[in-house]
Amino acid sequence: MMNLVVLVRNLRRSLLQIESRILQAAGLDRQQAPALALNGPSLLPQPQQEQELEDQQPPGVLDSILWMAVPKKRRTIEVNRTRRRSETKLIKVKNNIEPCPECGHLKQKHVLCGFCYRKVCKETALIRQQINAMEGGPLRAPTVETVVLYEGETPSQQDKDKRIVERPRKRPAWFS
Repeated sequence: MMNLVVLVRNLRRSLLQIESRILQAAGLDRQQAPALALNGPSLLPQPQQEQELEDQQPPGVLDSILWMAVPKKRRTIEVNRTRRRSETKLIKVKNNIEPCPECGHLKQKHVLCGFCYRKVCKETALIRQQINAMEGGPLRAPTVETVVLYEGETPSQQDKDKRIVERPRKRPAWFS
């Protein structure tokens, strides 16, 4: 009779180990982290046979561990929305917007107009292409200052020792 009890206990323990290994392989651990603050099964009273079974097994990592703090009550929708829509997070109304004096598009005061900036970038790219064509590459550029002259402009006395790039068009009003 005694051998039969030991055999049943060993069979039960081995089946529990097989079950836990299968659950671990499937990613469904039996001892997952508790939803609340404590690991519940270790607090509940257990029958004498299971206590003997646990005495034989080494204690697990998750046994009798006090977990992190958990909120006591759920935040209401009103509280969540007032936090998310607070006045500090709202978009501010800008009062410093004015039309650009060159093109008429709206822009912020003391900030370059985006439309005019694109025009300046295009003109600068054309000047760079012309400089590249004149000198045959960026590595052959002389170490002197560059002056851009447009149609109808003549070099001044200050521009004598500088590299001069002549553009075959009238100088734009925004490119000075």
